[in-house]
Amino acid sequence: MRFVDEATIYAIAGDGGTGVVSFRREKFIQFGGPDGGDGGNGGSVYLVGDNDINTLADFRHVRTYTAESGKRGGGAQMTGRGGDDLCIPVPIGTLIYDDDIDELIGDITENKQSIKVAQGGFHGLGNTRYKSSVNQAPRKCSPGTPGERRNLRLELKVLADVGLLGLPNAGKSTFIRSVSSAKPKVANYPFTTLYPNLGVVRVGMNQSFVIADIPGIIEGASEGAGLGIQFLKHLTRTQLLLHIIDMAPFDGSDPVEEALTIVNELAQYSPELAGKPRWLVLNKSDLLDEEELAAKRDEILQRLDWQGPVHTISAISKNGTEQLAFDIMQQLEMDREFERDNERNQDQHTLLEQEFKHTTEQDE
Repeated sequence: MRFVDEATIYAIAGDGGTGVVSFRREKFIQFGGPDGGDGGNGGSVYLVGDNDINTLADFRHVRTYTAESGKRGGGAQMTGRGGDDLCIPVPIGTLIYDDDIDELIGDITENKQSIKVAQGGFHGLGNTRYKSSVNQAPRKCSPGTPGERRNLRLELKVLADVGLLGLPNAGKSTFIRSVSSAKPKVANYPFTTLYPNLGVVRVGMNQSFVIADIPGIIEGASEGAGLGIQFLKHLTRTQLLLHIIDMAPFDGSDPVEEALTIVNELAQYSPELAGKPRWLVLNKSDLLDEEELAAKRDEILQRLDWQGPVHTISAISKNGTEQLAFDIMQQLEMDREFERDNERNQDQHTLLEQEFKHTTEQDE
């Protein structure tokens, strides 16, 4: 399915139902009094996370979403039926903005998580509500309030553990095909991926991580050139970046200069993103003999002054990819355990603070 990462929609909540003016009319009851019922509340509009959806493509065809309005009240103090809420499924990772004021409303991060984006109108009041000691037969009711209306902008950020960085034709698509069941387009001529691809890499029993293939970044991307910058925001949720470098460019270009281009564009786009853990992956080792490979590897690392993890692979022959996937899994598990320890320590710290506060209050 084609990947669509942005969409604009118009959400219309239901109006509140109108209250009514009515009087009780029964035999032998001369002064029945008011019995007009309230209207029903209008339905609200919710966006709900859905694991089975991975694109915003459906919003290209339907852009207006309207919840049901509340029904009119009736006699005998009958309240009108409330309008049904409208629940709109969206992919996990959807950011919701009020497009008119460019304000973030919420972030869908879990399956079945719901966020109200338009409040339904409040019901109108029937004349029973206006009865008082000085007005025994009110002929007054109120209409329901209009439902909220909002122009919304939806942005989808890929929820991936690992993101791939690299120039077009560096071998990112081939790599994701070699380690997962994802099937992005690959060919023996230069082109760039047009839409992000997600793949699940399974390393062992109950051990897997999600990897995102992002369109290639070119020089000037941070200023709007090319496609890659449009998708760099997807990398902000990743825990680890793999910087894939073509060791044997077909056009004879310099791999180090290409690598520095990526680093520069990344830093200009987002210092936070540039500060994420990044591993160097030297690809297309199958195109070089052992002596050339060792020399090229040493040259690249020396010129980049690289101190971090580095892997040499051939994505097309899968040489070195299994070990790389295993090392990534180990690193992700260590990071997750570290996060869990921090959460436990924070919870323990909060508990101790509460106990100390409680003890202090008792002493006083």
